Amino acid sequence: MTSDSLNQPLGANDMPRFGGHVSMMRLPVQADASGLDACFIGIPMDIGTSNRPGTRFGPRQIRAESCMLRPYNMATGAAPFEHLQVADIGDVAINTYDLKKSVDIVTEHYSEVLRHGCVPLTLGGDHTLTWPVLRAVAARHGPVALIHVDAHADINDAMFGEAVAHGTPFRRAWQDGLLQNDKVFQIGLRGTGYSREDFDWSRGQGWTVVQAEECWHKSLAPLIADIRQRIGDTPVYLSFDIDALDPAFAPGTGTVEIGGLTTVQALELVRGCAGLNLVGADLVEVSPPYDTTGNTALIGANLLYEMLCVLPGVAQRK
Repeated sequence: MTSDSLNQPLGANDMPRFGGHVSMMRLPVQADASGLDACFIGIPMDIGTSNRPGTRFGPRQIRAESCMLRPYNMATGAAPFEHLQVADIGDVAINTYDLKKSVDIVTEHYSEVLRHGCVPLTLGGDHTLTWPVLRAVAARHGPVALIHVDAHADINDAMFGEAVAHGTPFRRAWQDGLLQNDKVFQIGLRGTGYSREDFDWSRGQGWTVVQAEECWHKSLAPLIADIRQRIGDTPVYLSFDIDALDPAFAPGTGTVEIGGLTTVQALELVRGCAGLNLVGADLVEVSPPYDTTGNTALIGANLLYEMLCVLPGVAQRK
């Protein structure tokens, strides 16, 4: 397949950025993942949230803000649309009245995407969604390594007596044996808690926890380089909660915490995944009702593009 036959984002010289169809980067839209190397897919869900809702509108707003993105990465030299067939395959039709049914719908939907050998890049949606996505990913690839960037560990055993919620996905993933415990990295955790156990449970499973305070005033390039070496060629999933960023950058989310990462550090972490066997990724918890400028969704769109740029098969500048 030549680069001329690959899908390309709609350029601003062909259609003004405020026009055209609202897909991720104004890419072609198709109904399924057939023939694709990677796809953007939305999960418009907020029925797993515990505080401020609104992430059901996240995928739509991320797509709208992504019209500002161009196909070539000036920093890394990555030109993903010259190497990969990519499209936006729309949203998962969740059951908005039933979270437990929705997680099964998500797993079934992603199993079909992965059957085509396509790498899914997910527009969230609340963080509950990562667990059912990981079920599908692990069914295809076996237990995976995990890079989890977040203000919160999301390892609660239950919330309000429920085992399925946006604060429980990584406890459920661990319980289901979906993760390689010596290759799980949680970065950016911070804020108040109920006890040391809030973060120490993860450490007790052999996971590496990097609290936000360890990231202040420094480049995270050395951190992600070390993580990359420790993961090696193991299939790895990247889950990025937008509340990992300080609310000065990304206020449009449901559970904000001060003292977070910067957008520069976020770019370092995602770009540092180049060379890993990335088999899927998500960007979750963008809540447009609290994003009055659209900047949170714009950051989310940029980070999803950067995830595309580090997929296997996309060359980086040496």
